[in-house]
This record gives sequence, structure tokens and C-alpha cells, in this order.
Amino acid sequence: MKKKIRSLSLTLLLSFSMVLSACSGNGGTEEQAAGETSGDGKVTLSFWTLFDGGDGENMQTLVDEFNKTHPNIVVKNTKLAWGEYYTKLITSVGNGNGPDVGISHTSRLPDLVNQGVVTELDTPAADAAVDWGTYNQNLLDAVTVDGQHYAVPIDTHPFIMYYNKKLLQDAGLLGEDDKPVFEQSPEGFVTFLKALKEKLPAKVTPFAFSNVNDDPYRLWWALYSQLGGNDVISDDLKSAAIDKEKGIQAADYIQKLFTEGYIKKNDPDFYKNFQSGTAAIMMTGVWATGTWESTKGLEFGAMPIPKIFDQEATWGDSHTIILPLTQDEDPAKRKAAMIFADWVAENGQVWAKAGHIPSKPSVLEKPEYKDLPYRSDYAEVASVVKFSKQSTKDWQIRDEAAFKFLNEVWTNKMTPAEAMDKMEAAIQQILSE
Repeated sequence: MKKKIRSLSLTLLLSFSMVLSACSGNGGTEEQAAGETSGDGKVTLSFWTLFDGGDGENMQTLVDEFNKTHPNIVVKNTKLAWGEYYTKLITSVGNGNGPDVGISHTSRLPDLVNQGVVTELDTPAADAAVDWGTYNQNLLDAVTVDGQHYAVPIDTHPFIMYYNKKLLQDAGLLGEDDKPVFEQSPEGFVTFLKALKEKLPAKVTPFAFSNVNDDPYRLWWALYSQLGGNDVISDDLKSAAIDKEKGIQAADYIQKLFTEGYIKKNDPDFYKNFQSGTAAIMMTGVWATGTWESTKGLEFGAMPIPKIFDQEATWGDSHTIILPLTQDEDPAKRKAAMIFADWVAENGQVWAKAGHIPSKPSVLEKPEYKDLPYRSDYAEVASVVKFSKQSTKDWQIRDEAAFKFLNEVWTNKMTPAEAMDKMEAAIQQILSE
């Protein structure tokens, strides 16, 4: 894909930032943002992150260990609120007060590249002796624009399936390997759900699942991709390009899971449903692994979502490390930043505690990673995540086109065919704006 990248000056970025909300609160001061190079060669890097909870703790552990083992580099971690992070990052870079190192989701990267907020990494990566060949190629391709790397992927957090071992055992659907027994096909998965519904108590939900927005969309995207569906926009990023036949087939399949009663309608909290042991299976992102692990008495397993259609595929995103544009673009700091980013990826066994799949295949072979339960059961998914095309409109398309009309399908208020027609028109409108 060829993509025109606008190389904006800090002055132009400042004018853009004036339309955004100003930095405030815990966004970091100018002193926090500015990296330092001391006279003795020690480099201090400001690092902005958006992680909270377990993710935040794991990243701080990584930062502390890096600082301990790299006496000539000091990384200072500033945690920003997730909901404010991207606005503050863009605004601060425009003001000339951005951090030396930051975090971006792969899905957010195209917008940061397009606005000139982040810089390419190949020059500092070469200085830091980073070997791009040590990364999962699927994850690396998603952060490569016009042949240049713009981020260091540290994980992927895809959409997977969880199951309650005890309930499947009671239904006679748990194999000796502690994995669900069903045929990986459209009919096979429905037969599996039907058996769960018939054999388990009425209070048990066969498939705990959200009724709106993110997770149903993620399942639709996964099945659409399994069918070989194109992205929803064209290669030149200018036109809607839904393969409507495949989109209809994927939406129709999910709609029937709702209408035939395998998914509880109007479930107020499908996470709680599964966590309380009253749901046989559920699908969501790998970030739920840590929650289930800490739930006393929950006997669960994790696996890739079933290959219902023609090929392995699922929805996913990645956390990546970026180098925002700075005033001086100090080569020493950029080299140090790449040493840090590559080290974080190399120590993905720590980051994987939250459930994420490390970006380097070699990490999957480390004893520390293998000792973590469940993770190895879905690590293979990293290579079959289907990323969206690198468009600045991805999130808008998701919210204003996909969510809007697919939600109507799940409630049986719109046919899959009608939804695809309306999605196509909405996507075209968004791309034309």
C-alpha cells in the first residue's frame, strides 16, 4: 500500500493542536517531557504510557529492570489516563513538549504518522543494532508504512475464546486434553452450542457475549476475515470496498446465535456471567486472562476462536512503542530509545502476565513464558490477526458505520443485507469527508 505521509513541522503541529483540548492534569510537564543527555554520556528518556492496573504494574516492572541493567540510560515513566492520552500526545508534540518515547496502538498509528507526530525508526534502529527479523512478521507489517518502520510492536492482544471446564465436562464436551470437543465448521460450532443448551441447567448461558459494539464487531470481523473478505476500504483508502456477500454471511451467522438463544439477550454483564460460572463459553480479548486467573474457583481454559469458515483469522490490535517528533531529534536519545523498545519486546514474558502475546517468537520459547498458564494455548493467534488497512479513518468507520448498523442486526431490527448496504454508504461518506 502506498500512503502519502505529511511531514509536518512543529509550527504546523502547534496550529493543529490548538483545536484540541489543552494538556492538563497528569499529562506531564515540560520538564517531565524533555529527555536529557548529561555530560557523562548518560541519557535520560521521558516515556509516556497509557497503562493502568496490571498493565501499568507490568510496564513499571520492565522500566525498573531496564534502568537497573542499563546504567547509561534512565527511562522515566509517566502514566497518562487512557481517555486523554492521544489528545495530550498530539498536543504536546505540537507544543514542542512531547516525550522521547511513547505508546501507540497499531490501530492509532496511521493517524499519528499522517499528522507527523511520530518519526520513522529505521535509522535509530540500525544505530541500536535492532534486528527486525526477530519480530513476528504479521505484527511488524502492521506498523510498516511505505517500507519504513514507525513503531516497535511489543505484543498483540487478539480476540479469543474462553471456556468453563467444569460445565463442558458436565455436558460431555471436554476432551481428555482439557479442550472443547466440536467440529471446526459453521455447523460444528452451532451443534456444540446446541448441546450445551440442552445438557446444562437452564440458568447456564451457552455463550456469554456482549450484545453491542466492540466484541460482536470483533467476531464479525474475524468471521468476515475467515471467509476471505477484503478490508472494508480500498487499497487507495478512498472508497468503500466491503465484500458484501461475505459480510452478509458473517453477520447472518452471528445473528442466528442471538435469535436461536445461544447468547443471552440484554445480558447486563457478560463478563460477570462467565466469571460467576454460569456461562459455558465466552469470547473477548486476551486481556481477560488475568481476570479469570484471579477468580477463585473458576476452572477455565483459553484457545483461539474456532475456525468456523475457510481460514484461521481473528480480530486483534497491538501495543507498540513509538518515537514522537522532538525539537532536537538527538541521535543519542533516539538510539537509547530503540535499545529500550527492543529490550521491552525481548522481555515479553513479563508483559505477557496481563495475557498479551509477545511480539517476538523467541519469547514464546522462554521457560518464564511457558510457565505462565493459558498463554501458550493461544500464542499461535499472533500470526493470524487480521489488521485493518492503514487508514486515518479506521476508528471513525468502526464507530459510525460498523457499530451503528451491526448493532441493529444483533437485535434483529435489520437484516444483514440491509446492514451491509448501509455500512457501505456510511463508509463511503466518511472517506469522502
